[in-house]
Amino acid sequence: MKRFEVENTVIMPALAMRGLVMMEKMSLHFDVGRKKSMLALQQAMAGDKQIFLTAQKDVLVDDPKEKDLYAVGVVAVIKQMLKGQEGVVHVMVEGLYRAKMVELLEESPALVAEVKEIPVSKRRTVAVEEMEAMMRVIKSLFESYSLLVPKMSKEIILEALGQDTAEGLFESVVYNIMLPFEDRQLLLEANSSYKRLKLLSEVLQRESQVLALERNIYEQVKEQMDKNQRDYFLREQLRVISNELGETDDAREDIETLMDQISAIEHISDDDREKLYKEADRLAKCPPQSQEANVIRTYLETCLELPWDNVTKDTLDLKRAQRILNQDHYGLDKVKERILEILAVRKLSPEMKGQIICLVGPPGVGKTSIGRSIARTMGREYVRLSLGGVRDESDIRGHRKTYVGAMPGRIINALKQAKVRNPLILLDEIDKMGADFKGDPSAAMLEVLDSEQNSTFRDHYIELPFDLSEVLFITTANDLSTIPAPLLDRMEVIELSSYTREEKFQIAKKYLVPKQVKKHGLTAKDISFGQEGIYTLIDRYTREAGVRKLERAVASVCRKTAKKKLSDGFKKVTVNAKALEEMLGPKKYAVTQAAQEDRVGAVTGLAWTSVGGETLEIEVGVYEGTGKIQITGNLGTVMQESAKIAVSYVRGIAKEYGIPADFYKTMDIHIHAPEGAVPKDGPSAGVTMTTALVSALSGIPVRHDVAMTGEISLRGRVMQIGGLKEKSIAAFRAGIHTVVIPQENKPDIAEFDETIQKGLHFVPVRTIREVLDVALTQPEKPQETLPDLVMLGAEPEAVPVISC
Repeated sequence: MKRFEVENTVIMPALAMRGLVMMEKMSLHFDVGRKKSMLALQQAMAGDKQIFLTAQKDVLVDDPKEKDLYAVGVVAVIKQMLKGQEGVVHVMVEGLYRAKMVELLEESPALVAEVKEIPVSKRRTVAVEEMEAMMRVIKSLFESYSLLVPKMSKEIILEALGQDTAEGLFESVVYNIMLPFEDRQLLLEANSSYKRLKLLSEVLQRESQVLALERNIYEQVKEQMDKNQRDYFLREQLRVISNELGETDDAREDIETLMDQISAIEHISDDDREKLYKEADRLAKCPPQSQEANVIRTYLETCLELPWDNVTKDTLDLKRAQRILNQDHYGLDKVKERILEILAVRKLSPEMKGQIICLVGPPGVGKTSIGRSIARTMGREYVRLSLGGVRDESDIRGHRKTYVGAMPGRIINALKQAKVRNPLILLDEIDKMGADFKGDPSAAMLEVLDSEQNSTFRDHYIELPFDLSEVLFITTANDLSTIPAPLLDRMEVIELSSYTREEKFQIAKKYLVPKQVKKHGLTAKDISFGQEGIYTLIDRYTREAGVRKLERAVASVCRKTAKKKLSDGFKKVTVNAKALEEMLGPKKYAVTQAAQEDRVGAVTGLAWTSVGGETLEIEVGVYEGTGKIQITGNLGTVMQESAKIAVSYVRGIAKEYGIPADFYKTMDIHIHAPEGAVPKDGPSAGVTMTTALVSALSGIPVRHDVAMTGEISLRGRVMQIGGLKEKSIAAFRAGIHTVVIPQENKPDIAEFDETIQKGLHFVPVRTIREVLDVALTQPEKPQETLPDLVMLGAEPEAVPVISC
């Protein structure tokens, strides 16, 4: 950056220094790590290498503004820049002259300031004798200061004492001693040599006093340490003599306190109580300052901090519970019903224990927050444990106390945090646990989540059985396939599927919008979210299963409204499609719509993704050739196998649909799933591929208002698939009227939202011929000629980015 001179001022890059004050005619090395400071250095290097250096008033401020900087600084020239490790730059600068910041012109991306030179006044304002006296005072104080500073170089002392000018004395002293940056700033701002020396004398006198105090304190501490060491040996001798004489030591008072606390525990067995007594006896026999005594004391204190006897009484009012659940969450009827069942059973049978629930669903649907609501509903203490990334078994069970730095596991720490033995513990992201050479934490969770075993849970550190049967465990997961089968068997799985468009609208209207409007300091007079605006946010600016991105979009609108309110001034913002485009930019997502006309060789399939359902077009092209089959679209192994099964099955029914019997020899077939950048896998696109093949080979168009999903066998059976609710929501959103599903998935329809049930016509089918009867516009009605194979079991569906 080039310097610009404007009316005796200069515009140049500026750099804020933390804990450092640059002086004129001074060379300084320092490190730069902040991006803003690096950009200022780069701008200076691009010009005449001059930069304005000024100190921060508060070293803790990471992004300093003009009010955070001292006005007086030094213009310096950059002599050297070297790149260090971890992005740090080593800089060497040399001061040129003092300058005052007239105005900070830019604060981002780098500081740019308008500065004006303020040289030190050399006009004589005091008598020569007075200046000489001040210099002698400075030399005397510096000599006294040097005696108190360890390892002060003799050359520096001799150089300072040999100076005969005020400027030389000031520079030789100030440039070579350590002073607080506030004092250096005051010295820098002094405008005359006499004022600088006078201020320096005050600083040296104060620093000398502080150093003298430090030395006295150090001597006292050293003397006290020597005394403590002597007392320790005498105390040890006294303890040995007391033990030999059988006398009681007064130091056992704290041991007796621990004994009393152990005897006061009610819910503990006699054997376990005796074990704690033995540990207390060992502590009494250990030297108080020994390492073993510290280990035993920490162990006993940890055991006594556990809530052996503390318990909260459950609130079992079903009407109140239902009201709280409805206030906190919209929808989630299945989860709410299960919670009310728990309360009802607990009210009728208080001894009922061991209910462990696993909430499974895509991100953002409210799994974690429902746990907090359940705790509030039941009147229990709430503790959340995040298990994502846990790879060490000791995180769950703790370390044995014989190890250095041993500590209890997360379960015991959660109970200490809750301070009751019957809290609600939310085990978040249980599907994200891993295993390595340190053990498998999921195996350690088997005992925690087993109602038949967790009444005697043993942590490796505590080594005493603790009853977890009264704890209500709620676990959350995004994907059940990564949870080991034995662990999954111990939990009752409740699936939370994607929200429908209407559910998202109601959640945004009743929860997200009021929350964010209040959070951003706005009122109903400032902003109004209309129905059109909320639906536009849902359809055109977010695409997810839950509502996290929707809440962030609402927050973004509120932020921009707050800025507009303070900067521009306005009456009220009405959030509609036009306003959203002005605030958030162009729409990010296009609304997927079904085809408007019947097509040959193109079928609308349905797919499951981690953020909900999607429509998936399958296209088939047939060309003259030699029987080659090409499959594109970033398809996984299972989906490619489905395509091969579809081709083989079509060969068996070719004559019934007017397809040449030798098509697999004389024609090349190309099967494609658009959006080739997105991986796709799973068996449920089998019926879609078969229908597209029959249409392309026979020339019969496929109905544009029909979507389908289902796995096929080699004999044409349509088999069960997963994720039907999310797929149905995608079909409804795309304007599909008819959805072909496997007969075995028919019971799933009862769990769908009422809007989906009324808006779609579901056609359950058993064979691919039934699919063709529905999907093709002019199909023949062939008779079933091939017997169905008995399906012994379907393989689990793969779960990649898109699963068909």
